[in-house]
Amino acid sequence: MTDAPRKTIPIAALPVSEEVLVPLYASQKKIYPRSVSGFFSRWRWGLVWLTQLVFYGLPWLEWGHRQAVLFDLGARRFYIFNLVLYPQDFIYLTGLLVICALSLFLFTAVAGRLWCGFACPQTVYTEIFLWIERQVEGDRQARMRRDAAPISLEKVLKKTTKQVLWFWVALWTGVSFVGYFSPIRGLWAEALGQQLGGWEIFWILFYGFATYGNAGFMREQVCKYMCPYARFQSAMFDKDTLIVSYDPDRGEPRGKLSRHAAAASPQQGQCVDCTLCVQVCPTGIDIRNGLQYECIGCGSCIDVCNEVMDKVNFPHGLIRFTTMDALANHTGADNILQHLFRPRVGVYLLVLFALTASVLGGLLTRMPLKVDVVRDRGVLARLVEGGRLENVYSLQIMNATESPQTYQLAVEGLAGLVVASEAQVQVGPAASRWVPVRLQIEDGSAEPGSHPVRFLVSEVDANLKKSIHVTEKTTFLVPR
Repeated sequence: MTDAPRKTIPIAALPVSEEVLVPLYASQKKIYPRSVSGFFSRWRWGLVWLTQLVFYGLPWLEWGHRQAVLFDLGARRFYIFNLVLYPQDFIYLTGLLVICALSLFLFTAVAGRLWCGFACPQTVYTEIFLWIERQVEGDRQARMRRDAAPISLEKVLKKTTKQVLWFWVALWTGVSFVGYFSPIRGLWAEALGQQLGGWEIFWILFYGFATYGNAGFMREQVCKYMCPYARFQSAMFDKDTLIVSYDPDRGEPRGKLSRHAAAASPQQGQCVDCTLCVQVCPTGIDIRNGLQYECIGCGSCIDVCNEVMDKVNFPHGLIRFTTMDALANHTGADNILQHLFRPRVGVYLLVLFALTASVLGGLLTRMPLKVDVVRDRGVLARLVEGGRLENVYSLQIMNATESPQTYQLAVEGLAGLVVASEAQVQVGPAASRWVPVRLQIEDGSAEPGSHPVRFLVSEVDANLKKSIHVTEKTTFLVPR
């Protein structure tokens, strides 16, 4: 028997009633993560407390007579405890960002998405918002029943209470964020007096709205679709990377069983197919299907599976942190540890150590005095009284210490060249000052043209002894 020939119909010839609508976005079912307790859950909540104590508390910490950590964009100064950084110190911020990136690569090569599962802001605030949701609406089953039920007064009250609590947490998060860029005590006073500036209001609402939307509604969608880290993490994985894994040799064939049935049926796998590992997963995946990019490595499935193993009298570890190599070769923890410190990890550690040492060394030996020289473009060179030739400059002197300083100005590089303006300048603590400086030379004592010279700006102590100094190059113009 042969198949009948297929008749091809042009798409344009199809009647309107037979047109098929193809959606470009497949809607996802809402995920209701179940609460879980255990080793990894306690670590996750410990990091939630630690990160939020730092984030919310650091802006309120004082150092001397100012905020301990403040990135004052208006004054172009960054205060980090006893450090005062200027835009010229941007190299240190760049170094810090590179250190953070390398640390992320190192953690990923060793143990997968540890950052995502335990310390990422998306994970942290999702945990906080989920905790509020559980306190107001109950655990997973209660929330699912309430969402499926028709509108009622009790449902409206609980939903409204949850949204109000989310709103205040998000708003306070926005205020704390802006408090790193505008003194938070003044920010709070301005908010109470309804005197906040436009940009402050914008960033408070923007950061608060981002927290509210990402942690309250989008949740796993951020980790699965918006975060680029989920996409390129596989490039940093190898067979010796610790990842959350299900052991199919122990678990399969899975099936419902009681403790007595398990003992009587050795051919039955140890996975009882309770699906609790899926119910506690914040991204809604089934870890039993193997490694998936949506897995954030939080360890919730490990905690709940170990609880189930205790109930059916099986050993822990059906789901565990292990490597693909160890899982395939059935090797133990000793072999895993030996392979963790492999050449790839050693290179990351070496580069990270070298870069960290360089940044710290630069900060420790950093000169607390910065000078910028700008020529007066209006008057390049002019003759003044006494038959002298004069060039005019503007010096920006930046005091990166927490105390007022006096600086001595000098110049070298051309015979007979002197500072004809004020030779000593006072600059306040953590302040900068523009100083007009006039350099003079006897007319005719130097060849026409551009002559390289150097400004020497020296800090003067109480005994008028020079301690530190900065040299800046410029040119002295002699007209033809």
